[in-house]
Amino acid sequence: MDIYINGKRTQTILGQTILEACADAQVTIPTLCHHRDIAPQGVCGICIVEADGKEVKACDTPVKDEMKIFTHTELIVEKRKKILKEILEGHPNDCLVCEKGNGNCDLQNLCYEYEVPNRNKSSEGSKVQAEGIDNTTFGMVRDMSKCILCQTCVAICRDVQKLSVYETIMTDAGKKIVIRDGKSLDESGCIACGQCLKACPVGALYEKNDLKKLNRMLRNREKHFVVQTAPAIKHILGEEFGMEPGEDISGKMLTALRLLGFNGIFSTDFSADVTIMEEGTELLDRIKKGEKLPMFTSCCPGWINYAEKHCPELLDNISSCKSPQQMFGALSKSYYPELEEIKGKDVYGVAIMPCIAKKEEIERPAMANDGIRDVDMVITAREFAKLIKMNHIDFRHLPESDYDEFLGLGSGAARIFATSGGVMEAALRTVVSTLTGEVIKPLEFQEIRGFKGVKEAVINVDDLEIRVAVVNGIGNIKPVIDQVRNGNSPYHFIEVMACAGGCINGGGAPIASHRDVSEKRAKGLYSSDLDNGLRRSYENPEVTRLYDNYLGAPGGAKSHHLLHTHYGSRKQ
Repeated sequence: MDIYINGKRTQTILGQTILEACADAQVTIPTLCHHRDIAPQGVCGICIVEADGKEVKACDTPVKDEMKIFTHTELIVEKRKKILKEILEGHPNDCLVCEKGNGNCDLQNLCYEYEVPNRNKSSEGSKVQAEGIDNTTFGMVRDMSKCILCQTCVAICRDVQKLSVYETIMTDAGKKIVIRDGKSLDESGCIACGQCLKACPVGALYEKNDLKKLNRMLRNREKHFVVQTAPAIKHILGEEFGMEPGEDISGKMLTALRLLGFNGIFSTDFSADVTIMEEGTELLDRIKKGEKLPMFTSCCPGWINYAEKHCPELLDNISSCKSPQQMFGALSKSYYPELEEIKGKDVYGVAIMPCIAKKEEIERPAMANDGIRDVDMVITAREFAKLIKMNHIDFRHLPESDYDEFLGLGSGAARIFATSGGVMEAALRTVVSTLTGEVIKPLEFQEIRGFKGVKEAVINVDDLEIRVAVVNGIGNIKPVIDQVRNGNSPYHFIEVMACAGGCINGGGAPIASHRDVSEKRAKGLYSSDLDNGLRRSYENPEVTRLYDNYLGAPGGAKSHHLLHTHYGSRKQ
């Protein structure tokens, strides 16, 4: 169809909304409640435009042939300003200290663009209501004094993650977004995936932040600081500095970590390889015995939270392996101190993750050995970028450097842990080779790659048929779980990632995590795998050294003491 946008003729297709057609034509229309992963909300009204002489919302109005659209008339701009002023009347005046700042707050950015000043420092006369802050979880905070009732969190949790933690209710004062059944976040069915947090256009939902504490500790040299970087971080961090999604920025990142003052700089890719050795051994043992099948992966703490809260009867089916983050933490407080001749209690472990649920994972009582916590602090990719900026490090122009020895080497299989299907593919590369005694080719398992909700594969090894499934996003898990509950699951091994796309789209990743961005991030991961001389976990010489000199055999007594754990029901 032909339409006219601000007097300029352009072509579009039937079924598009005005917002989509304008985006294709490189014409920006402001939004606050719109999110590309959910249906149009039509709540905030800031996307108002003039179409064929009528004022309509661009997000939910379909285009028509020969439609004449004006996006920034004087009247439209004034109406947008009025909407922003009304929102600010019920909004706190704390932009300088708000966690959503640093260019990530859509409301603040629009106020700058439309020259709508925030109130002065006195909030007298405003409509701001004192709201309780929900601080009950280790990972995120809910501050409803900043809520603008866009209802995006409600839609993301209900329609994408299928959890329905939030709901919109009517009160005497009007609409209000609450936790279902009047519960706190901790008591609710929330799994700390953080997808609502990323979708929130303001600071009503944000991750707990320890950056000031970490910055002070690094400057004061209070401990021996060890840091691990998750596979995803290497391909998403650059976006915070204007670089392309998927670009491998490992070298610059490692230089930045040295400038920040870390003593040992290592890769979670290493412990991902260790995870495959442990989890692969466990899977083969279960298949041999025919017990506790199918086996679920245990790498994603959002999935573990889901299992404990929503289907605890399946906990025995989950691998007893700790996640790569926690395995690395355990080794950094035991194996690494022996190599460096220091005490485990003097090591302070920081993990840089694309995940909100990782902040909760480190607080689990079982994630410790001999009273020493596996990991002391988790910061997200967004927080890491803030830390770099706080210290005035010019990231884009940094020289490149390498990981430290012993715990810094990872295979290509470990790198693809960060995308949906990656853990399964890494496991299969090792398990199939172990069963056959041969190096399998090709190494790529294309059928479990991509963004489909549930992906399946059948691998024939001699007389054994191994059936696997990959659940891409917790919203797609119900039919897979129902099969296990009913005793008719056809699978031996199931990977679950709570966030669609995997860790590259985690709750702690850069905000712009739409499908096209996630695809670029995944492409970067797979390219890194192809370029790696080590593409199977068991080929990693540092992993071999770990088992030869410290752990013994995979699945042995020492491995179980350090690298395995247990879970318990939290069903309300």
